[in-house]
Amino acid sequence: MNDGNNIGRRHALRSIVTASAGFLTLGLPKLASAANAITFPFDNGLRELTTEFPQKREMLLLRSRPPLLETPFSVFDQGVFTPNDQFYVRWHLAGIPTSIDARNFRLRVHGAVRREVVLGIADLSKDFERVELAAVNQCAGNSRGFFKPRVAGGQWGNGAMGNARWTGVRLKDILDRAGVGSGAIQVRFNGADAGALPATPDFIKTLSIDHARDGEVIVAFAMNGKPLPFLNGYPLRLVVPGWYSTYWVKMLDDIEVIDTPDTNFWMAKAYQIPDTPHADVLPGQTGVATVPINRMVPRSFITNVSDGSVVDIARPQTIRGIAFGGDTGVREVLFSADDGTSWTPAKLGQNFGKYSFRRWEAPFVPRHAGQFVLKVKAVNDDGTQQPDKPNWNPGGYMRNVVESMTVVAA
Repeated sequence: MNDGNNIGRRHALRSIVTASAGFLTLGLPKLASAANAITFPFDNGLRELTTEFPQKREMLLLRSRPPLLETPFSVFDQGVFTPNDQFYVRWHLAGIPTSIDARNFRLRVHGAVRREVVLGIADLSKDFERVELAAVNQCAGNSRGFFKPRVAGGQWGNGAMGNARWTGVRLKDILDRAGVGSGAIQVRFNGADAGALPATPDFIKTLSIDHARDGEVIVAFAMNGKPLPFLNGYPLRLVVPGWYSTYWVKMLDDIEVIDTPDTNFWMAKAYQIPDTPHADVLPGQTGVATVPINRMVPRSFITNVSDGSVVDIARPQTIRGIAFGGDTGVREVLFSADDGTSWTPAKLGQNFGKYSFRRWEAPFVPRHAGQFVLKVKAVNDDGTQQPDKPNWNPGGYMRNVVESMTVVAA
């Protein structure tokens, strides 16, 4: 597999990034203070805009090691598919390999299978049917910074998400090559990253055997027609459409079929949500049963105007944005220009598949001077719609309240 990315120096990069046929080396930069920054409307919301990460244009910096980079929200107005070089980045462990030799990279499939299988990138490319899927990858904690009361964790704005065309092979086909044993109940996925300390739990995620073999989960080696960027999981990552990105294991090199329930830290303790409607509890509430986070919920956003924008009185406007249905497609997007008193259906753009972003637009004519509160609400194919009030849980997960913004007609 040739990595044809042409990676050059960005400003004062102190690290060297080299890319050649099948080989990529990464040195994470030592960041200098940036002149550009934005401030989110929540505590400690100041974010540096950085161009100091390899294969990335301007990104919002939350943390440099392990890297957390947020997509500037203006990017989402540029199209349905998020550019690779501005696709958000989220790593859990600091021990990210600094080089990957794709020619020697191997994916091992083992455990409760009839035969152990070891596959190279070339094997995946030539021996299995290639598939492509448009799907949203969204951090479970996307929008965590807006939670009130505030919760611990990365204080993301709304940009810890992205939509791409993912190219790879079906996980089902890989598992069928190995032959799943009759007692198998789950499949565990591990990547090449590691903790900085020996005691740090390895980042491992698990799916049920039925989910792993549903034909939709894929092992991807490309996004938007190009090899995965290093920071987005090069050379292989799991794609679990409709589920939060904690399951989308990056630098995937190990698949283990197991016949007993997985109790590893990242499944049994981390990424737990209250087992309540919409994972919602009261701050301080105790004694609530939890389950591992799983399916995404519908969301929609306005992308071409921002909070506080000034618009012309009586001038027809087109308000546009993006929506996605979570674990299924978008049935409808509703728009309101009067703070939710009335709603009208928006016009939906091209459908790239049920797991993809979908563009929408709606007319808006400010008839008088003053403030207008604009809102947008998505309804998915199962009839689930965004709630009017935000949920709360101590992990800061699954926020999808109806978005609103105020514009001023003058």
